[in-house]
Amino acid sequence: MDDVRVAAIASLTPLEELDSDPFLVDTRSQHAMCARWAADKGYTVTRELLFYGLRPDHRVLWADVEAGLVDLFVAPNERVLARAVTSLAKFAAECERRGVRLETAGLDEPAYDAAAKASVHRRLSMPTAGYDGC
Repeated sequence: MDDVRVAAIASLTPLEELDSDPFLVDTRSQHAMCARWAADKGYTVTRELLFYGLRPDHRVLWADVEAGLVDLFVAPNERVLARAVTSLAKFAAECERRGVRLETAGLDEPAYDAAAKASVHRRLSMPTAGYDGC
């Protein structure tokens, strides 16, 4: 397959967990890690998915696969994927059953100092105020 189409999975973790695990809350960095991984492999990210505790058989996960728009799923790491779906083992089994690859990027997570956490907090707590995270 020449052009591998990737669905990048990020976890929609509550903002309250920002201090204890900022990467799980920072969906922008999660998707960026997946995009870097895909670009390094010559793959194209065609979907950015954002879930928290989604059932592995939920139709929203499989709609793009069934439509022929996605060839593999990638998440930044297993910790993120375990938050995104209710059962990592069942999701992996469903991917195998459907013939869809499941990968984790496994790249280094960004460092979060107080300023970085504050930036994530502003971006996620003020989306309707027109703040775009810049």
